Amino acid sequence: MASGISAPREYGLGKTERRDSWWAGPLATALGLGGFIVYSTFRAIYNGDYVSVEGRAGWGELLSPFYSPLAPESIRNALPIWISPAFLILWAPGGFRLTCYYYRKAYYRSFFLDPPACAVGEPRDQYNGETRLLLFQNLHRYFMYLALIFLVILSIDVVRACIFASDDGGMTFGVSVGSLVLLANTALLSMYTFSCHSLRHLVGGNVDCFSCVAFGQGRYKLWKGTSSLNKHHMLWAWVSLFMVGLADFYVWMVASGAITDTRIY
Repeated sequence: MASGISAPREYGLGKTERRDSWWAGPLATALGLGGFIVYSTFRAIYNGDYVSVEGRAGWGELLSPFYSPLAPESIRNALPIWISPAFLILWAPGGFRLTCYYYRKAYYRSFFLDPPACAVGEPRDQYNGETRLLLFQNLHRYFMYLALIFLVILSIDVVRACIFASDDGGMTFGVSVGSLVLLANTALLSMYTFSCHSLRHLVGGNVDCFSCVAFGQGRYKLWKGTSSLNKHHMLWAWVSLFMVGLADFYVWMVASGAITDTRIY
């Protein structure tokens, strides 16, 4: 019985029988990812205004996630002027996103038009898979381990941003707009990392029988949790990307003196 769906009669880049705005998604993705790449590269090269000057011995300061963990001053001073401390850090979270299953689909379509969209012609006539140079995509699970470590580091930055020097010379807990920005950034990055396909597989995706393995009940609950988050992995990927850029921008504005970080509590 005929299905009513005909196969494309034309082949080649951009050839399709689709009549919807199929190009809007790849274009928006290219603009979003391209804009973040330009901004983050500029901020890394800028190499300044990435930590607020308030606080004592690092406490109560706001640190940009692009420069966290903050390299010791001796290392920063020893680096050539053309090497920013951010370049020593960004390769890890950048590698995690570059090899992410969702982002691979996103930038393959938007930057390389391979393919531009479903049922749209692409620049090649056969599928070769992620072979040769693209084998580095298999490193995603290892970048995930690094991403988990960075979540701990960023969480410590949030705590340090909430501990201020008191008038009597001691330390006191407080909350500012900046500390909430860093908290939101860490929370959204956690949602993105915890919804990762590789993490879901690690905690339970390779188990056929949860009741047959050690800690099976706990692993089942973790697997259910990561599976629930994984349904919205694309959402977490985008909001966390936007938030990490916003967090850096806020710290930049405070550190440069353009705005003052408002103390809430």
